Amino acid sequence: MGRPALEVADIFRAHGSAWRQAQHGHLSLGQLKVMSAIEQCRSAALGGHVLRCHTCAQVEIAYNSCRNRHCPKCQACAARRWLEARQADLLPLDYYHLVFTLPAPISAIAYYNKAVIYDLLFELAAQTLRTIAADPKHLGAQIGVTLVLHTWGSALTHHPHVHGIVAGGGLSADGERWVACKSGFFLPVRVLSRLFRRRFLEALNQAHRSGALQFFGEYAGLRDARAFAAWLAPLREVEWVVYAKRPFAGPAAVLAYLSRYTHRVAISNQRLLALDQRGVTFRCKDYRATGKTRYKNMTLSADEFMRRFLLHVLPSGFHRIRHYGLLANAGRREHLTRARQLLHVVSVIQTQPTAALDTNLQPAFICPHCGAAMIIIEIFARGQPIRAPPTLRAAV
Repeated sequence: MGRPALEVADIFRAHGSAWRQAQHGHLSLGQLKVMSAIEQCRSAALGGHVLRCHTCAQVEIAYNSCRNRHCPKCQACAARRWLEARQADLLPLDYYHLVFTLPAPISAIAYYNKAVIYDLLFELAAQTLRTIAADPKHLGAQIGVTLVLHTWGSALTHHPHVHGIVAGGGLSADGERWVACKSGFFLPVRVLSRLFRRRFLEALNQAHRSGALQFFGEYAGLRDARAFAAWLAPLREVEWVVYAKRPFAGPAAVLAYLSRYTHRVAISNQRLLALDQRGVTFRCKDYRATGKTRYKNMTLSADEFMRRFLLHVLPSGFHRIRHYGLLANAGRREHLTRARQLLHVVSVIQTQPTAALDTNLQPAFICPHCGAAMIIIEIFARGQPIRAPPTLRAAV
C-alpha cells in the first residue's frame, strides 16, 4: 500500500512549530513528545536502511518508524504482534462485544484526570461484567474479559469509552462445569448500566474525598465537597450508555475486529482528505444520522485539528488494553486449559508448528515495483546523512 496523499505528520510538520510557540506552557510533555515523534516518523531524523530487491535489483531507502503508540503509521505492526499473541486465547464459542461509555459531564473532567478516571472506567466496567455474570440469576459463571480504551468520537472530540470482548460463557464457581450463555444473548444491558453507574459514581466520590481529582477553569468550583456532590446528583438519575452488539461470527471474526480496534489511534491517515487555506478536511461519522448520510466531511483549522488530536494522548505508561477474570495474566493459561477440557476441544493454534504459522507472513520489506522480498544492504544511524538518493547514485 502506498503512502496516503495526506498524513497527520504533514499537518504537524506544516503547522506544529508555530502552534507549539502559541501554546507554550499549555501543552504537556507527553503531547510534545507525540508531536515530535509523529513529525520525525519515517524520516532521516530517525535513521534507516537501504534495501535491494532480490528479483529486480531495485534499490530503495526505508526510514525508521517512531513506534509511538499515538502515531497513525506505527500501529499495524504492533497490532499484528499483539494478535499473534492473542490467538491462543480464543475459544470455539460466540464472542460478544459490549461498550461502556461515560456521560459528557464526567468526560469533561476526565481530560484533567485521565489516569484516575480512565482507570476507574476500566476497573468498574470489568467489575460490572464479572459481578452480573457471576450472579446465578443471569449466567452464574466466571468470565474472561478483554477491554480496549478509546477516548475519541469520529470528529476527534473527547469521548472516553471502553470496548469489551467477552466469550459467551464461563467457568462455574467450582471450576467443574462450563456454563454457556443463551444463544445470541449475553447479559442484560440495563442491569449492567445501572450497576456500572452506581459503582462508578461511588468510586468517583471516593476519589474526590481522597484528593485524587484536579479541577480547572469552569470546573474549579468542584473542589468543594458540597459543590461536587451537587454536581454528581443529576448523574444518578440519567441512563448511562452501555450497549451490546451482535455476537461475532466465530473466533476468526473476533481477531479481524481486534486487528482494527486494539491499536487504533484518534484518526487514521486514510480519513484525511485535504490540507489547504481553509484547514484540515477529513471524513467523519454522524451517529445521529442513518444510511449514507451518516458519513460526511468536516473541516477544522489546523490549530483546532492538532488540539483535538492531542486530547487523546494517554498518560505515560498507561495500558489501553487490559484483561480481566479468566484472561487476567496471573491465571490465564490455567483457566483456558480448564475451559478447553470442559468444552472437549484442543487449541488448533497451539498445536500447529511454528513454521505453519509463518507461511502467511509477508517479508518485512517488499519491493514496490515487483512485489518480491527486499534485503537490507546498508544501515544509517539517527541523523546520519546518506550519501545520495538511489536514483542519483545510479545516474552517476
